[in-house]
Amino acid sequence: MDDDALSAGFPTPSRADWLALVEGVLKGAAFEKRLVSRSYDGLAIQPLYDKAEVAARPGRAAHGPWRVSQRVDDPRPDAANAQALEDLEGGADSLTLVFPQAPSARGFGMSAQTVDDLDAALEGVMLDLVHLRLDAGGAGRQAAAMLIALAERRGHALADLAIDLALDPIGAAAAAGRMSAPWEIVAERSAQTLSDLGARGFGGRTFLADARPVHEAGASEAQELAFVLASGVAYLRALAAGGHGLDAARDALAFQLVADADEFLGIAKFRALRALWARVEEASGLVPRPIRLHAETAWRTTTRRDPWVNLLRATVATFSAGVGGADSLVVTPFTAALGLPDAFARRVARNTQLVLLHESNLWRVADPAAGSGAFEGLTEALCEKAWALFQEIEAEGGIVESLRTGSLQERIRTTRAARDAAVARRKDAITGVSEFPFLDEKPVAVAMAVDDAPHPAAPSEADAAAKPVAAFADLVSAAAGGATLARLSAAPPGVAPVTLAPLPRRRDAEPYERLRDRSDALLAAHGRRPAVFLANIGPLSAFNARAGFAANAFEAGGIAALSNDGFPDHAAMAEAFARSDATIACLCSSDALYETDAAAAAKAMKHAGCTRLYLAGRPGAHETAWREAGVDAFVYMGVDLLDLLEDALARAEEAARA
Repeated sequence: MDDDALSAGFPTPSRADWLALVEGVLKGAAFEKRLVSRSYDGLAIQPLYDKAEVAARPGRAAHGPWRVSQRVDDPRPDAANAQALEDLEGGADSLTLVFPQAPSARGFGMSAQTVDDLDAALEGVMLDLVHLRLDAGGAGRQAAAMLIALAERRGHALADLAIDLALDPIGAAAAAGRMSAPWEIVAERSAQTLSDLGARGFGGRTFLADARPVHEAGASEAQELAFVLASGVAYLRALAAGGHGLDAARDALAFQLVADADEFLGIAKFRALRALWARVEEASGLVPRPIRLHAETAWRTTTRRDPWVNLLRATVATFSAGVGGADSLVVTPFTAALGLPDAFARRVARNTQLVLLHESNLWRVADPAAGSGAFEGLTEALCEKAWALFQEIEAEGGIVESLRTGSLQERIRTTRAARDAAVARRKDAITGVSEFPFLDEKPVAVAMAVDDAPHPAAPSEADAAAKPVAAFADLVSAAAGGATLARLSAAPPGVAPVTLAPLPRRRDAEPYERLRDRSDALLAAHGRRPAVFLANIGPLSAFNARAGFAANAFEAGGIAALSNDGFPDHAAMAEAFARSDATIACLCSSDALYETDAAAAAKAMKHAGCTRLYLAGRPGAHETAWREAGVDAFVYMGVDLLDLLEDALARAEEAARA
């Protein structure tokens, strides 16, 4: 049936018609305040968008499923090999080889010190049938030399292999706060590396502009895009200065963005990068070509508490990256924040992609967001903002100089502070942590706990005394001859590293998790958690909503809520409190009953020995009177909950020591 035939009898509503109806519902409240939200870049996110015209946008090189990539990061060589084989047999078609030197290794990583170790870790992996990508941080050139040596040892022609070496000295320096040499030397090495690889017939991507360091530091979407753009341009300039044509230089680049649980901005971000890089190519006199765009689901938004919710966050992130046009994707396993993920967590990460690819058929439409007013509008807004930030970086002398002076770090720190405030006030809610916490959660298995992660081996005396190798071709020869990664990494004499302020790597949930850890410590030491007594006033219909709100708020900090069905009078309530294990309490009721009963109830609770009394709700005009009656603080949506919980836990710890 033709949809037009059904709609023909109805008038076409205009935006003005819709706004008139909205104004009636808002009853005088400001439209911008109630219905328009803003991103951390200040971009307005409207509640409704008009249909957009479908415009041609840069897309992927070829339509088809994205690559399902899995991390190989177990420090035990036999276990790393088992990881790789199991993932490939289970549906992955790409492996990301994570070395301990990579910031993303987080204490783990493949312990491949020699080509023999790497060969053992990849035993049974047919290098000519899978896509490989390195993730080695500041040891990128050395790890790349080992991988090239292995491929040549196995008799492969490098031109036949799908490999991303992912060298990213800028991103590695931003994360670690250290560059192995001044940028001029690093740039010269980069150009020489590309020349040596070309002479060997290598046709893969050599360099990577990676957004993970800034995303984990708390950057906004536009800041993430600007960092990647500026890094890519820095590599283009370095390679061009080293004698490579711009066409060859841009073909040596790949890009990586982070996908998080913000679906709308996530999709727009991936679409925006392709458009932005096309603009860089045009400004460089190049005809734009499709970029290779990798994705990884966010580490910053993972949680150690109620980690099962990470499955939901990762699914939304996978959807965003897929719809946004990623060429390959790594899904961070849901237990990654707890330690080295086991086979089950890895399988779920892999299957998250496979289900969306082959059951939901997410890949079958090249650009599902095309023509959507929301996605087209957000994509354009992100492009404009990111380009302006990119120009700021360029005006500061480029990305390396911006990092060296700390200008970029300061801008990201400001954004991080805004994120921290939003998390503390639960404007940015973290399900399972700051919202709907579960104090009785059971431990989740991991292959290796963080505390059990092996420490990197110190360089041997022979490695320390080894003659440094600078040229990439010589690195490959040395690796083929059995040189260790440490020996390959020896610094040439007279070349001093450059230090800069490192970008922090933090998860959003960490402040709440630290509070929960303190609660767990009290439980282990004394057999019970700190508790808050819910002083419910009136009938269930009066206190139920705020009692639930208060319980949710206090349990986010590990403070168990002692609930009840209410009391006949304030004396009975105070008596029940005195019999409980709690030393603090929270009054819960309706605004109407607070008017008549809050002051008397507060006095009764204080008389019963309550050391800290809260009231669930905003005080409004009654704050002075209620404080004089004994209310110490107020719990409401928008309060700095972290500060409130910190104070409550400190009092509980003090009482436990008494």
